[in-house]
Amino acid sequence: MPSPKAKNPSRGGGSPVLGGSSGRYDFVSLTKPLNRSPPPHLIQRQGSELATARLRASESPTRRRGSSSSTGSASGLGPPEEDGIRLNPSFVRVALSSLLAIDLWMSKTMGVCACEDSSWGSVRPLMKLIEISGHGIPWLAGTAYCLYKSDSVAGQEVMLNLFMGLLLDLVLVGIVKAVVRRRRPAHNRMDMFATFSVDRYSFPSGHATRAAMCGRFLLAHLVLATPLRVLVLLWAGLVGLSRVMLGRHNVTDVLFGFWMGYFQYNLIEMLWLSLQTLQGLLGLQA
Repeated sequence: MPSPKAKNPSRGGGSPVLGGSSGRYDFVSLTKPLNRSPPPHLIQRQGSELATARLRASESPTRRRGSSSSTGSASGLGPPEEDGIRLNPSFVRVALSSLLAIDLWMSKTMGVCACEDSSWGSVRPLMKLIEISGHGIPWLAGTAYCLYKSDSVAGQEVMLNLFMGLLLDLVLVGIVKAVVRRRRPAHNRMDMFATFSVDRYSFPSGHATRAAMCGRFLLAHLVLATPLRVLVLLWAGLVGLSRVMLGRHNVTDVLFGFWMGYFQYNLIEMLWLSLQTLQGLLGLQA
């Protein structure tokens, strides 16, 4: 029996899929789609949707910022690279947020003397006394009195440089507080001694900077016995601890204050007024 022959579509008007006029059916590949034209109204609808998509892609800000990101978003390959970065926070930001949360938790937990009805409310008067001992006004007044009463040029030199260091501390702490503008803890009571407008901010702790600077200054320029040196270190630590226990500052405020005051002493040593300069200022004879 002779095998059927496929009819050549170029020779007749028959369809290559359904067969020609002779009624024979030809076999086509199953992987090739049928070459059927869509209806006219469907072509018009697809063309309008494609034009609308191109117009939106051209007006989007990501296309104006870069052609690569707009091409990826318009072709449906995924979100732009900028959006991907925005959705994934950096490790530094997560670490800082975690440290801030720990700082606030520790500060609230250690604020046991913030009010009279706190767990350690009975110790609040003692903490306020330590607070006054680290205030700037008593230190400025006491240094000025010692400078006036000193009968030696060496003593006047030490007291004058300490007085300059206290003024420098007030200026630097005020500048940092005005720049950072971190509010004091919510559980703090604004009943501090002799406050100024900048004292409503918390970072850094001025008491901590002053305690660290003055403690290092006294240990370096005064001849003190070992018990007194230990007492100076203990006083500086209690001043910083009282700031957190009274609810005045957060833990990071005090730690940064200690670090800042420690290096403020180095600045005082750089700006130190020598004996000859002091004699010229005070009109004393060598």
